[in-house]
Amino acid sequence: MISSLLPFFTSIHQYILIYHNNHATILKKYIGTGMDVFLKTVGSINDETRLKILRFINENNEVCVCDIENSLNMIQSRISRHLKILKEAGFLKLRREARWAYYSIRSPLDTFRQSILEEISYLELDIPKLSKGCKNDT
Repeated sequence: MISSLLPFFTSIHQYILIYHNNHATILKKYIGTGMDVFLKTVGSINDETRLKILRFINENNEVCVCDIENSLNMIQSRISRHLKILKEAGFLKLRREARWAYYSIRSPLDTFRQSILEEISYLELDIPKLSKGCKNDT
């Protein structure tokens, strides 16, 4: 049991390769310890609204923020706050197209987050059907 938790206590870094004037530079950004990442992930699902948003996105693949707003009958600022938390916790991927923001489940998703999504699918949550909210949707 303890050995399976050891990866959560190690430091996690993100490496970024930047090319500038024919020179490559590697930047090392400290993200936190595995424990920090674990706690952020668990904390992100400690809210029924975020569970509903995660399940809604998981069931509908990629959705625009306005679709979430229209379908879940929530204001945009509240949705954006929850989406930011879920994205920072490693669940979501953001794609921007002009003025629209589209969210989907990040892929590939690690086993821990996959198991969380699976457990959320078993919860009795009132998840509405997708109701398109974008005025310029083509």
